[in-house]
Amino acid sequence: MFTLVLVLVASYLLGSIPFGYLAGRTAGIDIRKAGSGNIGATNVVRVLGKRYGYPVFVLDFLKGLGAVKISIAIATAMRPEWGSLEM
Repeated sequence: MFTLVLVLVASYLLGSIPFGYLAGRTAGIDIRKAGSGNIGATNVVRVLGKRYGYPVFVLDFLKGLGAVKISIAIATAMRPEWGSLEM
């Protein structure tokens, strides 16, 4: 049970990393006040260019993929018959 709680907390913390905002800070711009005001990859590409936008997209994608993989691992550990959910 402790492991499950630890994994859930770690997953939450990983998911809360705002890569678009961090890219804007690195470039010296508050991305929330530029372009559409969204911190997503599309706005980062529009405001800062591909150099910043593509890494933000990849990192956000990997963040989402990691959440799915962790969820599948937890579900499989709890109910082995759910192992067929694996991608």
